[in-house]
Amino acid sequence: MRAPQPDPGCCGPSRAAPRSGAPPRLSAPSTPSGGHGTGRHGTGRHDVEQCVVPGGAFAMGDSSGDGLAADGERPVHRVALDAFEIDATPVTNAGFARFIAATAYTTDAERFGASAVFHLLVRAPTADIAEPAAGAPWWIGVRGADWRHPGGRASSLDGLDDHPVVHVSWRDAVAYCGWAGRRLPTEAEWECAARGGLHAATYPWGEGPIDGSDGVWRANVWQGAFPAHNTAADGWVGTAPVRSFAPGGYGLWQAVGNVWEWCADRFDPGYYAESPAESPAGPERGRERVLRGGSYLCHPSYCNRYRNSARSRNTPDSSMGNAGFRTVALG
Repeated sequence: MRAPQPDPGCCGPSRAAPRSGAPPRLSAPSTPSGGHGTGRHGTGRHDVEQCVVPGGAFAMGDSSGDGLAADGERPVHRVALDAFEIDATPVTNAGFARFIAATAYTTDAERFGASAVFHLLVRAPTADIAEPAAGAPWWIGVRGADWRHPGGRASSLDGLDDHPVVHVSWRDAVAYCGWAGRRLPTEAEWECAARGGLHAATYPWGEGPIDGSDGVWRANVWQGAFPAHNTAADGWVGTAPVRSFAPGGYGLWQAVGNVWEWCADRFDPGYYAESPAESPAGPERGRERVLRGGSYLCHPSYCNRYRNSARSRNTPDSSMGNAGFRTVALG
């Protein structure tokens, strides 16, 4: 596994072959395994509560000065969107399991045989554990890690039905959408929904502290000394149930923290300078896809991406233990 971006830590390394001789191999198999189709298109049961985001304009981008230049959160620019409906929560393990049961779909993590797991959450035999990712040694390639086994072969989903599904790639999320008759949100839709109608706010709740210093925890992020010790002061070391903490102004739960969420758009750090004002859908070219919202690994000491405007990216076949998705209704 390698990490092509300068700060891969809070998102995850991109999928790539490791150095020669390093087990397990994470390169793609020469022939995909069976069951990779989406099954019956648009016939799936997607029963996630919907939030209505009204049409109108908002200011998109970082107005706080906290964004990383390489992420391209500037300039702040006006974006107008039509009204849309978006999931109140990310897709859960239970919801994704219904998709798998109905379609026999094989995720990218299963096809490649491995996925990226944060080092403190690895639950796997020694033989399944690869060398740490270059540039982000807290990420480990683990053979057998997938959506059913988030820490590796020795882990399971027991007690995690209402947690967000992880180890899903962008391609897996799109496949789910095809089955459910849904789509991924555009980056602009995601940010508008996360802001909940608050103009230029840093977080979905405004500007209040995230860290419980006022007695209220507002999101699932890292506490303690990253990456060695998480105090779990907010109650969680890894993922939290999707309806933890308080929802934002439009009703979205955990738009920031918990898990990164895939968006439809390709990533280009210079896109905001040329983005159309009406319903932007991202650049036409680009190898990577956008992720939004930060995760349980975000910490201000090294990663301040649990903000409304924060962006990250990864290749569409990459999967990791802190990335999931939510969907949008077809217009």
